Amino acid sequence: MLSVRDAEATIFNAIQPLDNQQDIEFVDLLMANNRILATPVTSSFDFPHWDNSAMDGYAVRYADVQQARANKPIILTVVEEIPAGYQPQVTIKPGEAARIFTGAVMPTGADTVVMQEKTHQEENRIFIFAAPQLEEFVRRKGDFYQAGKQLLPAGISLNASEIGVLAGAGREQVCVFRRPRVAILSSGNELVMPEEMLKPGQIVDSNQYALATLVRELGAEVLLLGIVKDDPTALKEIIDYAIANADIVISTGGVSVGDYDYIDKILVSLGAKVHFSSVQMRPGKPLTFATFPNSLYFGLPGNPVSGLVTCWRFVQPTIKKLAGLSKGWEGKFLKVRSHSELQSNGKMETYVWGKLHLVNGGYQFHKAEGNDSSGNLINLAQTNALAVLPVGKTLVYSGEEVFVLQL
Repeated sequence: MLSVRDAEATIFNAIQPLDNQQDIEFVDLLMANNRILATPVTSSFDFPHWDNSAMDGYAVRYADVQQARANKPIILTVVEEIPAGYQPQVTIKPGEAARIFTGAVMPTGADTVVMQEKTHQEENRIFIFAAPQLEEFVRRKGDFYQAGKQLLPAGISLNASEIGVLAGAGREQVCVFRRPRVAILSSGNELVMPEEMLKPGQIVDSNQYALATLVRELGAEVLLLGIVKDDPTALKEIIDYAIANADIVISTGGVSVGDYDYIDKILVSLGAKVHFSSVQMRPGKPLTFATFPNSLYFGLPGNPVSGLVTCWRFVQPTIKKLAGLSKGWEGKFLKVRSHSELQSNGKMETYVWGKLHLVNGGYQFHKAEGNDSSGNLINLAQTNALAVLPVGKTLVYSGEEVFVLQL
């Protein structure tokens, strides 16, 4: 049985991220949200594209206005009005100014903008009552970015701000990694679909729905393979199909030591390298991780909470890294105060599910109410964090600090 740290290292070392030559596609910019950029982006544009005003006011020569005072205003002649999108036609000469608006191109000859609140205009004359700083409220061409340099690096997730940058750079399409393909199947004679009438001893398969939703939230494509009965032949056939058609295969159930737990033997018969089949954690001890030449296999425990906890802990970062995300794919752990008393037997690294609340500027962890059985899916609702009690830690007092995995 591996420690959680060793299991994590084994999994992460086995991940081969998607190839930035073969595993790419071009998508329209408006379809690129949450996609991973496959190649660095440069632009032929400077940002700003030209010298422009950051304020409504007057474009002036600093030499003309540096002595302006409230009791001794400088008076200039307004020779042009420059709205945004207009190309200035006049060169500003000594004693002159141009009315200018935010984002408008600076006229030749002007090097400073005086905000309108410090001025008073009478017909074509402007009275300036305070001296500005040299180049105040002027955004120079290339101040933010110079053409030809790297604009965005590969391996980042494209969200609103990045897509805005790409649009500003004139990109209509962007090169991204293809979405990882994740196959999901559930095994167990007792499982039925939600629409079926429950008979004594049967259980609705919630795992497939929960895991598929999580995988889609991570930006991967889901291949749902349904429920497979505890039949070695049927299981082998479906797993063989899954590993041929997906980058990652997730199964739930069939990985413990019962008479009907066939998964590990089937994986070996299909040529897998089974790295481990149990982890020193609770919930989630019966966890199998195996590798094939072109796919990774996670055999998760069948209990609903155990399945989601192990998926959050190991599968989620795996999908992010495999998808091409260069940074931030690891789980995010925070040290916070626990509002609840947390208990463990100390023999396993123990994960307690609950919620993070912001209290007086700091996070507090609140344990989910009710029975904390790994089969109790009900109190897992609205969970956004897992408190982690390391091996040997049997009690966390209310008010004591604890590490939590933010979900």
